[in-house]
Amino acid sequence: MTDAEQAVQEEPVEEGGLGDEQEALEGDVEELVDVAAKRDEYLALAQRTQADFENYRKRVAKEAAAAQERGVARLARELLPALDNLDRALEAAASDDPLLEGVRLVRSELSAALARVGVESFSPLGEVFDPAWHEAMVHQPVDGAPAGTVAEVYQPGYRLGEQVIRPARVVVAA
Repeated sequence: MTDAEQAVQEEPVEEGGLGDEQEALEGDVEELVDVAAKRDEYLALAQRTQADFENYRKRVAKEAAAAQERGVARLARELLPALDNLDRALEAAASDDPLLEGVRLVRSELSAALARVGVESFSPLGEVFDPAWHEAMVHQPVDGAPAGTVAEVYQPGYRLGEQVIRPARVVVAA
């Protein structure tokens, strides 16, 4: 044996040598595990918050669209009597009346404005009576019309998408 090998063999192993380094490494590993756990916890929290915000954003957009649709429907309900009166004026006017073209123009503009916001007229002549879409004014026998169908339309109905603003007023064949 060389003198160096003898010196290494004779040197007592210090208690704090390798053991302290191993304890420090174990402490560092535990700290890294704790940091990783906190990171995962914060990441999960951030993801939940992001999902909650996305759900909130969608709900608010849906509620805003519904509120706009309710406003359009309310305004249309207020304007429909004026549209009906213009139709009556057109039916009652003499063909040589100078105001006839003006009334026709006003009726056309009002109808186009309602159409631009999604309000459409429907006339269910010949369809099967549906109380969700039609209001029966008279129930009577009608030649050539099957029972339960719309034989005549007194007043057209109006809808906004699938929402009935005003049901069509109809005569139902008996």
